[in-house]
Amino acid sequence: MELMGSTLTAEYTRPKTSQFFPAISNMVSSYRSNQPLLAMNPSANQPWRTNAYYRTGSTAAIPSLSSIQRENLGFDLVRAKTMFYPSNRSAMITRYTPDDWYKSNQSNYRESESSRNSAERLRRDTIRLMQDKEQLTRRTQETTSKNIGERLNDISFWRSELNHEIDNMVSEIMALTEVKRRLERAMQETEGPLQVSQECLYHREKRMSIDLVHDNVEKDLIREVETIKSCQERMRRHLDKAIAQLASNRAAQHELERDLSDKVTAQRIDNRCHHLRNASDGINYYRGIERLDPSLSLPDSWSKFTDDNILHSQSERAASHKLRDVIEILLNATSNEMWKHFNTVNVAFTNRMSETADAKNSLQTHLAKTLQEIFQTEMLIESLKKALRDKECPLKVAQTRLDERTRRPNVELCRDNPHHRLVGEVREIEDTIHKLRERLMEAENTLQKLVKTKAALEHDLSIKANSLFLDQEKCMGIRKSFPSTPRLVGYT
Repeated sequence: MELMGSTLTAEYTRPKTSQFFPAISNMVSSYRSNQPLLAMNPSANQPWRTNAYYRTGSTAAIPSLSSIQRENLGFDLVRAKTMFYPSNRSAMITRYTPDDWYKSNQSNYRESESSRNSAERLRRDTIRLMQDKEQLTRRTQETTSKNIGERLNDISFWRSELNHEIDNMVSEIMALTEVKRRLERAMQETEGPLQVSQECLYHREKRMSIDLVHDNVEKDLIREVETIKSCQERMRRHLDKAIAQLASNRAAQHELERDLSDKVTAQRIDNRCHHLRNASDGINYYRGIERLDPSLSLPDSWSKFTDDNILHSQSERAASHKLRDVIEILLNATSNEMWKHFNTVNVAFTNRMSETADAKNSLQTHLAKTLQEIFQTEMLIESLKKALRDKECPLKVAQTRLDERTRRPNVELCRDNPHHRLVGEVREIEDTIHKLRERLMEAENTLQKLVKTKAALEHDLSIKANSLFLDQEKCMGIRKSFPSTPRLVGYT
């Protein structure tokens, strides 16, 4: 296991302003020397301090030897005036007894032993303190490394969840985009049937006279146009919804990718921090960094942020999937509706063309009969005219006979049987001519009616022919090609 801290010879960067070891007495208070004060070491009067104390403390705290020497020099000059020399030692009076001397030594011994015991106890306590702090520092660092490792596991978990959700969202966006393309293609495919239905209505407006009726074909065509426009409107609304849903999906994907990018950056930083050791390169002091708290979230809010992003993305995916299903149902429904109305209109066109063709055939039959009747009426008129012409000569003969018989002289002007017969003959011929003229007039009137009927039949026949041409050639000719079901649901 790696040892934490530093060696005993290392210097700490922060200055030690307090005394690490207590001052040790120099026994001045318990021992009085008879030697001259000048022979003593001037530094002995100063309290003992460790080298670390003078090295790390302020230079002003180190006592000046020159000032001490000056003070001692002055004191020594005073003592020198009263110093006893060996020549008059016999006149000296003994100041201490041997017992005092012995006690002084014992006191010094005890004080020395106590000082040494205190120093040893301090050393042991200090070593134990350093060991305890070393273990505490190591445990703290291990705990921190463990916490960072757990944090890396949490980041890896949420990163995998984000990657999984992003993959699902990308797949959903692609699927919705494909459905949107199909919807757009289906809308484009409806333009053809709509144009065909409208052109059929425009062509049928060219019908003439009595054939310009609001029949079932026209009703079905109008319903077909309304159905196609309704389908287009529904497709357009769902297309707008698909575009909005795609925008929402891409926004959710952007949030997930931004969160994932932050997770990758945080994982890289925490991974580098997790592998940092005491012997690693790049470690340095950053004073006051522990007082700086740039945090924007707590663990709960941190996990909740990512969880909310994932839940939001899942809700958007669910809405997108539901919209895709609705669009699929819409495409199938609109395709079926348009095919149903297309077939209904075609059936109506077929029935109408059959009716028109039957009417046309009937008109042609009646026209043929009318023409035949006109021919016979004309022949009758010619016969009547010939009969009238044939009656002119007999009438002339009878009237000439009567006129000639009026020239008989006198009594010969007799109202005899020939006279009566001639008068009756003239009257009979005139009555016949009158009747023939009446019949001729009737025949001519009938012929005029037949001619008018013929013209009406021909006009109606031309109308039926025009209507049949419009329905059969113009309308059904362009209705032969209708988009297939796969094309109506958006497939090419």
